[in-house]
Amino acid sequence: MNRFSIARVPASFAVALLAAGCASTAPPASSLGDFPDPFILADGGGYYAYATNANDRHVQLRHSTDLRTWRALPDAMPALASWVRQPVPHVWAPEVIKLGERYVLYYTAHDRASDRQCVGAAVSSSPAGPFADSAAKPLVCQADLGGTIDASPFLDGGRLYLYFKSDGNCCGKPTHIFAQELRPDGLAVIGTPTRLLTNGRTWEGKVIEAPTMVVRNGKYVLMYSANDFGDGTYAAGYASCAGPVGPCEPVGDAPFLKSMEGKLYGPGHQAIFRVGEQDYIAYHAWELKPNGKRADRRFLYIDKLDWVDGKPVVQGTTLVR
Repeated sequence: MNRFSIARVPASFAVALLAAGCASTAPPASSLGDFPDPFILADGGGYYAYATNANDRHVQLRHSTDLRTWRALPDAMPALASWVRQPVPHVWAPEVIKLGERYVLYYTAHDRASDRQCVGAAVSSSPAGPFADSAAKPLVCQADLGGTIDASPFLDGGRLYLYFKSDGNCCGKPTHIFAQELRPDGLAVIGTPTRLLTNGRTWEGKVIEAPTMVVRNGKYVLMYSANDFGDGTYAAGYASCAGPVGPCEPVGDAPFLKSMEGKLYGPGHQAIFRVGEQDYIAYHAWELKPNGKRADRRFLYIDKLDWVDGKPVVQGTTLVR
């Protein structure tokens, strides 16, 4: 999620990520890129990194062939759907899936009719866009629950699902994570959403969001972020699920990804991708000032993600810059 964005244009977007297979290192002290709510798509022998609006783009986009050198691309969604409020659309948290010969980008934007953040779907023939949403209304908009944000697609055995968060923290309501089946083309929902999780554990505070469903070793694992995205309490946890629409049960009493003094501040909004048989996790964390205080930008981190006794373990804190 993204309650605001900083419209500073980075001078460059080089990567401090070590080559796949090498050990991670502690992050450098500074970076040149504001890249919140990241998502990485592996496609065509390369990697596309998408992020929330900033740097004069609705959907930020970078491309790499080696996870070391990244090239900035034009706005992945330069034109917005008719339902999106202008001139401040608040385009957040893009995620992309390839369905047949088309790519579908799920995103959050401000719905002019409900005055809430809601989820849309845009289509392109290329992962680089331009993506276009021709719908007259959002794909999912739980206005009575505060709106809907942080949509994440998941393909399981030929059936397509969308995971999303009800944005209750906008207006004093609880927050929930839902799952709902999608039509095979990804552009319409089927049936009604199923509630999988609600905030309530101590470390989650008043917010859970940013769902990511994966299957590893035959087990369904729902990752999510929680607490206040603007401070050091923001973190990522996970739940074990019986299937793609639950039921789900949070695992453990603490997040698997959290702040580390002097190294990492408010990490979260995770996304998982694979390089060969190795899982990687992309996430953002706040820029740190020399005095250890939070600055204004959220940087992209990419680390190896291993599974130890069925639990996700992040190997390092590697800053992409």
